[in-house]
This record gives sequence, C-alpha cells and structure tokens, in this order.
Amino acid sequence: MNVEQQLLIEQRVANEGKSQLVAYLLLILLWGFGVHRMYLGRYVSGFLMLALWGLGWLTAAILIGWIPIGFVCLWAILDLFLIPGMIREDNAVIRQRLLAETGWER
Repeated sequence: MNVEQQLLIEQRVANEGKSQLVAYLLLILLWGFGVHRMYLGRYVSGFLMLALWGLGWLTAAILIGWIPIGFVCLWAILDLFLIPGMIREDNAVIRQRLLAETGWER
C-alpha cells in the first residue's frame, strides 16, 4: 500500500470516526443517562447505565436508590478516562474494515 492509499484510508477513518469532543460533551451534560456510551456504539452498557440511573432516582426517596446513583456517578467518572481508548478501538475497527473492503494489504 502506498502513501496515497494510506492517506485515503486515514481520511475516511477521520470522517467516519466518532468525535471525542461530542463524547465528552454528552458525558458532562447528560452525566448518568449513558448517552455518551450509546454514541460510541456501546448500547448495552449505555442502556444499563440509563436503567441504573433511573432506578436510583425512582428509589432515592427510600434511600436505597443512592447506591445505584453512586455507582453510575463512579462509572461516569471512570468513563472520563476511558473515552479516548474507546474511540481508538472504534477507529481501529473502521480502519480494518476499510482495508478489507479495498483489498489493500499493509
């Protein structure tokens, strides 16, 4: 594969890849709703985060709800550090798919 082909692949990866800025904004603005995970393609964990957040607030009045709320808050704080790795993984998958589609070898 020549330099022109590599540039074409990297341009398509940049166009199809997820934005780190958007992921962080979703995380910070919508905190416990898990929308940032859904945006990054992690739908199951995003819906789980949303369900725990909702369940926590529904049961917060009887005090047991603070446990899932605390868990989701901790999870969201950890996601602040995990987002760059998630985006790198997604970009690697896109790159491999594009290489397979074009038939170009590394």
